[in-house]
Amino acid sequence: MTTIDPAEFASVDPARFAELVKGASRDQLAELMAGPDRSKILDEIFRRFPTQFRADRAGNANAVIHWHIGGRPDGVDDHFEVVVADGQCTISGTPAAEPSLTVTLGGAEFLQLLSGSANPMMLFMTGKLKAKGDLALAANLANLFDLPKG
Repeated sequence: MTTIDPAEFASVDPARFAELVKGASRDQLAELMAGPDRSKILDEIFRRFPTQFRADRAGNANAVIHWHIGGRPDGVDDHFEVVVADGQCTISGTPAAEPSLTVTLGGAEFLQLLSGSANPMMLFMTGKLKAKGDLALAANLANLFDLPKG
């Protein structure tokens, strides 16, 4: 795996990010997401959500999505909130609103999901991704964001 340098991660475009993740094993991704650069990587990924949001596909959707990402060495999940409202997407590292959907998965699976190298339905069916709340929204999430396709 070509290492993802968090100091340069902001300049890595989504296609290159997808290549890096696809070139890594699940164990390598888990190790990366258990390491000291985890928060920098997650912060950068979520910082990009508004720029990858497809307002043209969202229509009049209004939703609050909570992400719970596991795999930290201390066993605690990281939490992020993505709010889609009025054709805009905003993020927060401190979830505050009642979620329409809560998505829970491990750090390695999160990277695989966002890079297009994992099938969300397979992750769900194998219990590696849990969705609680609006499952129609969960099924449509990939359409709301311009993410790499596997």
